[in-house]
Amino acid sequence: MAAEKPAGALSKAFRVEPGSKVDLSKWDPSDTQGHTKQSADKELVRGIERLESLQDRLWAGKGGAILIVLQGIDTAGKDGTVRHVMSAFNSQGCQVIGFGVPTDDELAHDYLWRHHLHTPAKGWISIFNRSHYENVLVVRVHDLVPKKQWERRYDQINAWERMLSDEGTTILKFFLLIDKDEQRRRQQDRIDQPEKQWKFKAADLKERELWDQYTQAYQDALTRCSTQWAPWYVIPSNRKWFRNLAVAEIVADRLDQLKLAYPPAEPGIDKIVVK
Repeated sequence: MAAEKPAGALSKAFRVEPGSKVDLSKWDPSDTQGHTKQSADKELVRGIERLESLQDRLWAGKGGAILIVLQGIDTAGKDGTVRHVMSAFNSQGCQVIGFGVPTDDELAHDYLWRHHLHTPAKGWISIFNRSHYENVLVVRVHDLVPKKQWERRYDQINAWERMLSDEGTTILKFFLLIDKDEQRRRQQDRIDQPEKQWKFKAADLKERELWDQYTQAYQDALTRCSTQWAPWYVIPSNRKWFRNLAVAEIVADRLDQLKLAYPPAEPGIDKIVVK
């Protein structure tokens, strides 16, 4: 069994320190920090219980807002993370938003407009499955806008996230890291299993050919947009069970730091007897 880790150990291990230059080849996508699947399964149950309690206090006390960003290359596990970790959250105070190709109406506005519409209100948690970072990722890799346009977006995104933070939103950003061999296995699994074939598109193989270009784009985004107010975490995700544990622990540790509390009860409630 893995040795017990001190609180915040995974946060410290996977946080991209602001100002540091990210080289993803230095990160091991199979890293488990000494955890085993057996121990992680038990720890995840406790982590889910922590998240349930923390969200209950967040919702009741309206103690700020939480924005969780999930990014990663195809098959990295964004949907799986939502299913296995974010299911801890009561849908009454949580929304999951998947950002696909922009609509004509969205394209008629600035590129952050559609994302701002879904930022969380006080007491709420918003989970972005893909996010505003597509505007320095896919648009760069596919040359959808000129370099000078996507290049200035790093600073604009930092400023936008700073504004959200200053107004009471806690931002957590997770890059789910897998290697190319793991992606090949997962894509083949989608092809081989009838119940998963709907997830596979022939265009996915074209995107796979752009692996190196996406890696460079992600490295630049992680380097330039991990800030004190909105840090990035690089989560080793070759092993799904560890990915789930790491995200759950980091989110719970950050919510713990907010000192969330239930609002005070009405005066005299301790003297009331229901008959």
